[in-house]
Amino acid sequence: MSVARVIEISATSEKSFEDAILQGVSRATETLRQVRGAWIKEQEVEIVDGRITRYKVNMLVTFVLDDSK
Repeated sequence: MSVARVIEISATSEKSFEDAILQGVSRATETLRQVRGAWIKEQEVEIVDGRITRYKVNMLVTFVLDDSK
């Protein structure tokens, strides 16, 4: 039996939503072990002078907890 935990993280990019997702997942996998999935909860953009300047995603990241005692 395994037990998983879900945390919410935010990531931003000046390029695209896809890049923001890749950066968030990359950072999560550097810190957490056994990352199993991510669900994109929200997407938003920052607009300055009518132009998109930043893409932001909020995601839920699932990882399995260690079973060692």
